[in-house]
Amino acid sequence: MDLKVLTQTIGDLEEDKVIEIIDDFISTNPSEEEAAKVVNACQEGMAIVGELFQKGEYFVGDLIFAGELLSDTIDMLKPVIGRSTATIKGKIVLGTVHGDLHDIGKNIFRSMSEAAGFEVYDIGIDQSVNAFVEKVNEIKPDIVGMSGVLTLALESMKDTVDGLKQAGLRDSIKIIIGGNPVNKNASKYIGADAYTTNAAEGVKIAQGWVK
Repeated sequence: MDLKVLTQTIGDLEEDKVIEIIDDFISTNPSEEEAAKVVNACQEGMAIVGELFQKGEYFVGDLIFAGELLSDTIDMLKPVIGRSTATIKGKIVLGTVHGDLHDIGKNIFRSMSEAAGFEVYDIGIDQSVNAFVEKVNEIKPDIVGMSGVLTLALESMKDTVDGLKQAGLRDSIKIIIGGNPVNKNASKYIGADAYTTNAAEGVKIAQGWVK
């Protein structure tokens, strides 16, 4: 199987062709190691999608479609990958902060994080400080991801980080924030460990933390 072709096919969003390639691959009874390489090639395809989106050649709808295509591909490969505990890189609690109902970026980050081997607990949109605190208490994740697209989400993110501090949970986790309004200054103000406006970059940051 030519991994470069798979990467390009995902980059081109050719759903039928991607599924055909994956089906053919699964029928060869591949090893877990081979499947991991295929997942990697799929992620590289997502990176192409991200680049084309940044250049303005792809639109938000294409990003959503690519995220779903990646999820479907990973689901097809799951039996081969085995999802053994050995492959779980870390745990992420993820949600869109209170007052914000956007979930496109969050969902793409979730798909890509799962593809990279993270166990992701997505608590959904418009989540209160308490909802984050309770989930972090329950799951004891390595990373907390907060998403927001509206400017007011920055205050909600700050509230959430403060809530995690008050609950005594802040020091045991890394916090990454994502969405249109986040930048270096906002990240500093909120008290996050990292910020990103690109899901692929966010996953790279998360991988760096759990190495």
